[in-house]
Amino acid sequence: QVQLVESGGGLVQAGGSLRLSCAASGRTFSSYVMGWFRQAPGKEREFVAAIGWSGSTTTNSDSVKGRFTISRDNAKNTVYLQMNSLTPEDTAVYYCAADVNPGGIMKLGSRFYDYWGQGTQVTVSS
Repeated sequence: QVQLVESGGGLVQAGGSLRLSCAASGRTFSSYVMGWFRQAPGKEREFVAAIGWSGSTTTNSDSVKGRFTISRDNAKNTVYLQMNSLTPEDTAVYYCAADVNPGGIMKLGSRFYDYWGQGTQVTVSS
């Protein structure tokens, strides 16, 4: 069983920044692929970013490329999402997720992730 707890959400003005954190339980965190997803009201959950086990490989969605950065600290069992140049379109509940059997592949589909956090609200005002 893996537990994920997000933090760092809040209200920010357009153009501002936030850093989300996701603390994970589990002794094999360093083997997981970790992802961030978001869901805006009335919309489907969408992929934001993912990071491989070592942190050297990452991928972002086109909508956040150049603005958001995913990183991880395996010593702290934590994954981060640094969000810069935020716009009102980034308003959503943000979830972190763990793929505990990645098979060496970072996947973008939410169905491939085994464990999910409870989510943290990010609201960007115009």
